[in-house]
Amino acid sequence: MSAWSDRVIYMFERRCLPLVLLGVVLAGCSSTGDGSPGIGSGQSPDPVAPDFAVAYTKGPLFDKNNKVQQRADLRDPRRFNVGTDLYVRDRASPSAVERNVTIGETMGMGDVMGVQISQDGKKVLFAMRGPFDPTKNADNQPTWAIWEYEIATDTLHRIVAADITAAAGNDVSPYYLPDGRILYSSDRQRQAKAILLDEGKPQFVAQDEDKKQDAFVLHVMDADGGNVHQVSFNQSDDFDPTVLDSGRVLFSRWNHAGGVNGIDLYTMNPDGSDLQLLYGRHSHLTGTNNTEVEFIGAREMIDGKIMAILRPFTQPDFGGAIAIIDTPHFVENNQALTTAAGMSGPAQVDATPLQVRTDAVPSKGGRFSSAFPLWDGTGRVLVSWSICRLAEPDPNDATKTIFVPCDDTKLADPNAVEAPPLYGIWMYDPATQTQQPIVTGEEGVLIGDIVAAQPRKPSTNIPDKVPGVDVDSDLVAEGVGILNIRSAYDVDGVATANIAALADPQMTTAAQRPARFLRVEKAVALPDKDLVDLANTAFGPDRSQGMREIVAYAPIEPDGSVRVKVPANVALAVSILDGNGRRISPRHQNWIQVVPGQELKCNGCHASTTNFSHGRSDTFAAAYAGAAGTGVPFPNTRSIYSPDVGETMAETRSRVENQIADKNLPTQLICPPKRSVDPSVNVTYCDAWTDPAVRAPDTSFTYDYTALTTASPLNDLNCIANWSATCRIVISYEAIVHPLWSKPRQVVDPMTMAVLADHTCTTCHNPANAMGMAMVPAAQLDLTDGPSADEPTQFNAYRQLLFARDGQVLVNGALQPEQVQIGVDAMGNPIFAPVSHAPSMSSAGARASTDFFGEFDTGGTHAGWMTTAELRLVAEWLDIGAQYCNNPFATTGCPVN
Repeated sequence: MSAWSDRVIYMFERRCLPLVLLGVVLAGCSSTGDGSPGIGSGQSPDPVAPDFAVAYTKGPLFDKNNKVQQRADLRDPRRFNVGTDLYVRDRASPSAVERNVTIGETMGMGDVMGVQISQDGKKVLFAMRGPFDPTKNADNQPTWAIWEYEIATDTLHRIVAADITAAAGNDVSPYYLPDGRILYSSDRQRQAKAILLDEGKPQFVAQDEDKKQDAFVLHVMDADGGNVHQVSFNQSDDFDPTVLDSGRVLFSRWNHAGGVNGIDLYTMNPDGSDLQLLYGRHSHLTGTNNTEVEFIGAREMIDGKIMAILRPFTQPDFGGAIAIIDTPHFVENNQALTTAAGMSGPAQVDATPLQVRTDAVPSKGGRFSSAFPLWDGTGRVLVSWSICRLAEPDPNDATKTIFVPCDDTKLADPNAVEAPPLYGIWMYDPATQTQQPIVTGEEGVLIGDIVAAQPRKPSTNIPDKVPGVDVDSDLVAEGVGILNIRSAYDVDGVATANIAALADPQMTTAAQRPARFLRVEKAVALPDKDLVDLANTAFGPDRSQGMREIVAYAPIEPDGSVRVKVPANVALAVSILDGNGRRISPRHQNWIQVVPGQELKCNGCHASTTNFSHGRSDTFAAAYAGAAGTGVPFPNTRSIYSPDVGETMAETRSRVENQIADKNLPTQLICPPKRSVDPSVNVTYCDAWTDPAVRAPDTSFTYDYTALTTASPLNDLNCIANWSATCRIVISYEAIVHPLWSKPRQVVDPMTMAVLADHTCTTCHNPANAMGMAMVPAAQLDLTDGPSADEPTQFNAYRQLLFARDGQVLVNGALQPEQVQIGVDAMGNPIFAPVSHAPSMSSAGARASTDFFGEFDTGGTHAGWMTTAELRLVAEWLDIGAQYCNNPFATTGCPVN
C-alpha cells in the first residue's frame, strides 16, 4: 500500500459510470479496481490489441512526505519522480503480465520519461535518471540520459556509454531518426557553447527566457552516442520531437521572445534546416471556455493529421484533452493554408467524445496525459487516462477522505475538490467510441508515456546537407547561411505598396522608399545565477526583451528584397529600417535560425496587428512575382544586372556579383568594395540600380562607427572592414550610450578659439550651472552622472530618459519638488501632487521616441548637435529594447544581485 492509500479509504460503487458522454456508453460495465468502467463479462477483449507489446512508465504519485512528485509545469523539464520505472507487457491486454525492465539500473529509485518506439517495433527508447541519492541536493543528483531497451532479447543499455560524457548534460525526449541516429532534447547546448567561446565568453548552459531553468534544445547523436551536435537554437525549450512520414521533425517549441508565451508545434529537417512553424501560434485560446492551452505530445496519424495533448502550462493532475489537428490544411484553428483556400475550420476537433476540460475545474470526462495513435488502419489510440473523481469527507469517519466518481450533481458544487489523478492505460476505438483497459490504474501511482511495439512503415530519410554538394562549402567554412527576403512590402501575402513603382528609379527615389535597411539581431545567452546573478535592472524597461546584440546590417533593394549572409547556429531576429536606420517593422518576437550553408527564404513580413501566422512556407502566396522575364533589366536600371525570370533585385544582384572575381571587386562592382550579399556593421547606402542615362543616381551615405568619438559598441574593430559571423554590436547604457551626454559639443571660433556656443548635453540638462549654483535642468531632464534615487543600480540619466519623472522648481536658490494643487481636503486645505513629466525615449523603439529625435532631426531645436553616427547608435539601442546592459559579463554597468 502507498502512503496515500494508508491515509484514505477509496470507495467505488459497482455500477457503470456515465463517462463516455454524448449519448455513447460503454456496454457491459464492471469494476476494474481503479474506479473506472471496464469490460463486462459479456464483452471479450479487443481481438487485435493483444498482438503487440506495450511499454509505459509507472511510479509513485507521492513522495515519502506525501507530496506530489510530478511537476505540474510544462516549463520545468528537470523533474525527478523517484521510483518511476519502465514497464513492458508482451501483449496489450489487461491479463498480460507486466515486467519492470529498468529496476536493475534504478533499484526502484530512478525516473523514466519520454518513451518512444522504433519504427520496426523492436526497440524502446527513453530517458532515465537515477538512482536517487538522498545524501545529495537536487543539483548533484544523477542526470537524465537516453537508454534503449531491446524487446526480443530483454536487454537494456545507455546510449552514451561513458559515465563522464553521460553526466555532462541532461538528455530527454528521444526519438529514432530514419537513418538510425537519435534525436533528443538536451541542455548540453553543444554548438551554442562553441559560439560563446567564439564571442570571448565562458562556456555555460544558457537559461530559458524566464531565467528559471536551463534551456533544453534539440540535438542529434549517432546510435552509439557519438557525434553529438545541436540542431535547434531556441532560447527556451524545444522538446517532444517525433519524425513525420515525410521525414521532417515535428516538435513542441516554447516561444517566449518578447511578450510571447506559448508552446507551438514546429517542424524542421533533421539537420536543423528549414525551421518552420507548423501550427498553433494564434490558437492557444482554444481550451475550455476559451482558456489558454499548449500543444504537447504531438504525433502524426496515418492520415497525416496530428494528434496532440492540449493542456495549460500548469495542470495539477498533469493531463488535458486530446485533439486531432488538420495540419495538412491549417496553420491555425481558423487559418487555412493557400492550398486549402476556402476551408474555414476549425482545424482542431476532439479526439474522443468525452467532455474533457482543460481548465482548473474538475473534468467530467477525466483527463489524458499521453496518446499513441496506432498505424494499423483502425484509428485506435492507446491513451493514459484518468477518470474524474472527487474527494469528500467519509460519511462514516470525518477524519478520513473518500474518493467518489463525478456526476453532474457533485460537479455543480462550486466547492467540489478534485481527487488525485488515477491514470491507467486504455485502448480508445473511435469506430465504436469505447475505451478498453490495458493497464489498470492504481491508487497513489502515476502511469503514463504509453507506446505500442507495433511496426509502421519507415519515414522518409532526409539526410544532412553535404558541403560542396547540397550547400555552398564556402558558406559552411564561414559559419554562415543566407537570409533571402523576397520583399519587405509583402505583408501576410499582400503587397502594401506598388512594388513595381518602388523598384523603378524613374518613378521613385531612394528617399521615397519606406524600407531601406535590414538589421539582424541575435539573442544573448543568459547564465544562471551561480555564474552571474543578474538583477532585473540589468535589462530594459521591458524585461521580456531579454538582452540582444546586433550582428549585421544590409541595404534593402528598391523592390524590398534582400539577400544577405547571417551567422549560423544562433537565434536570430530581423527588423526593417527606414533611411535613418530606425525600425519601421514590428519587433520580431520569434527566433529564426540557419545552419551553415543554408539559404532561408521568406516571402516578406508579418503584421503584428493580426492573428495570422506567417512562419510556414505554405501559409501565403508571394505578393511579388519578381522579374517579368529573363535577360531584360528591371525598368530604368543598369543593364549589368540582367535578371532571370522571377528573380528579385537582391537575387539578381548577388548572382551577378558572385561571378566577379575577388581581385576585380574594386573596379567592377557598382558599389565597391563588398558584394551585396556580404553584410556590414555599418549602415551604408549606395545606389547600384539607377541607370545614369535616366537620372542621376541617389547620393550614397553611411552611418559609420568610425565617426564616433565615444566608445565603439563593436566587439572587434576589424569587423568594420571585414565582417564575419562572430562580429557583434553590443550596446549597454553605461558604457556606450551615457558618454554621449557629456561629450563636448562646443562651437569654437576658428580664429580666436573662443567658445561661441556649447551644445554639450550636460551643460543644460544639469541640476547645477557652470558656477555650481542650482538650476532646473532643461526640459526637466537631468543627464548627468550618478545613480538614480529611484533605482540606485541604474544611472539617473537612464531613468530620466525612459521613465516618467517628477518635476522640480527653484525656490530660494534650491531645487524643490514641482507640485500642482489637485483639490482640497475636508478642512478646505489644498491638496498637492507632484507634477510628472513623460519620458522622451521609449523602449518600444526609436520611432516611438519622437520627443527625443524630433529635437535633433531636421527642423528640430537641436538639429546638427549630434552626428548621424550618434543618432544611429541611440536609435538602434532603443530599437532592440533600451537594455541597461547587453553583456552579462561586463565588469561594470551590468547590475547584479
